[in-house]
Amino acid sequence: MTNVVKAEIEADLAEYQVPGVSWAVIEGGEFVERGSAGLVDAGGSDPVTERTLFQACSISKPVAVLAALRLVDQGLLDLDEDVNSRLKSWRVPPTGDWQPVLTLRQLVSHSAGLTVHGFPGYPYGEELPSLRQILDGVPPATNFGVRVDTVPGAQFRYSGGGTLVVQQLLEDVTGTPFRQLMQELVLGPLGMSDSDYAQPLPEGRHNQAAVAHDDLGRPTEGRWHSYPELAAAGLWTTPSDLVTFAQAVKNSYDGVAGAPLSLELARETLTPQVPSSERIGGLDALGLGLFLGQGGRLFGHSGSNAGFRCHLLAYRDTGRGAAVMTNGDNGSWVVEKAFVSIAAAYGWEDYPAEVSERVVPDAEVLAGWAGTYRLREGWSFEVESSGTELIVKFPRQSPVRFRAMAGDRFGASTADTELRFDDGGVVFVQNGEEIRCLRE
Repeated sequence: MTNVVKAEIEADLAEYQVPGVSWAVIEGGEFVERGSAGLVDAGGSDPVTERTLFQACSISKPVAVLAALRLVDQGLLDLDEDVNSRLKSWRVPPTGDWQPVLTLRQLVSHSAGLTVHGFPGYPYGEELPSLRQILDGVPPATNFGVRVDTVPGAQFRYSGGGTLVVQQLLEDVTGTPFRQLMQELVLGPLGMSDSDYAQPLPEGRHNQAAVAHDDLGRPTEGRWHSYPELAAAGLWTTPSDLVTFAQAVKNSYDGVAGAPLSLELARETLTPQVPSSERIGGLDALGLGLFLGQGGRLFGHSGSNAGFRCHLLAYRDTGRGAAVMTNGDNGSWVVEKAFVSIAAAYGWEDYPAEVSERVVPDAEVLAGWAGTYRLREGWSFEVESSGTELIVKFPRQSPVRFRAMAGDRFGASTADTELRFDDGGVVFVQNGEEIRCLRE
């Protein structure tokens, strides 16, 4: 089976211009396959191995949430109290004359009404902001401040900013730096020996890590971006360690002795808290930190950083699951097809065999859309083409990458924003509003 899966994945690497991939599979809670293919760096000859480090991207979030849940078990945190009652270094600010009340349950189920979807990262070597600077949205942070702008608890809205509030909460209640705390509460106890919330990655570990690549398979300048938003995007890890994490969640659900969570809290973790508008691989709801499907029988999370794509999926009742990690912007298609191959090889009868149709915009069409567009008087933005993506420069903001969603539609990599093009201009779509912007 290993050779079949590997051959299919290697063919996909070439088709999608992704240099390397690593994967791990479990059946009945035991490893049945650890595989790798391709190169650490498209410009070199070093192969990806089972222990090559990849950025876990947003899969950093559920691993971080496990630490918070362990503190709930210890009585240091409560799922349903106002987090401002425990925050010290930073507090959820008022919105006008309204002081919103947020709970840990809302934060980890992406229903706290907070802003800041994701983070673009910082070129390696650039000055990195502190957690407080990121939360407040002040230089050298490049994001807006994390604020409440919808009613907490009412609905799902993905927020990397909310996960950073959890990070601050963990540091404030323990007095321990987040990286050290994760080692003590999760990575060490679970035996995730190749994992570390290290940003930037220490130079001594550079030779263990995969280099990030763009959508044309070109290495990122400086090897990769750094993500000081540790809980949201800062974990370096391997597929084997991610699958180990998933199995620990299942062990907790089963009440296995020595598992990281109490039975009661583990059952709560895999109970749908809020429906999700992001439907990936059959996952259509949020539990505590994890996306869920089939009422909680499936759980997992995807991840997307600059030059890295990955996905983790596990079955609650059977102990089967897999993690796939890639080092290219086109890795999403490699990951999706790898899961189809793994599911077929190991008899996952209920896993969907369909894959998303890849959208590859014509380079000439992209170049024709480049230009400056006016949203309103005094507020314009610039669009540039880059490979199969668009780079958009909004006033006073760092450039934002927009990826093809279908034909003339492009979605932002770090914000809930969409651009839709036609011959006369572009439609800017955000917060449910469509604004037609004319070319200047």
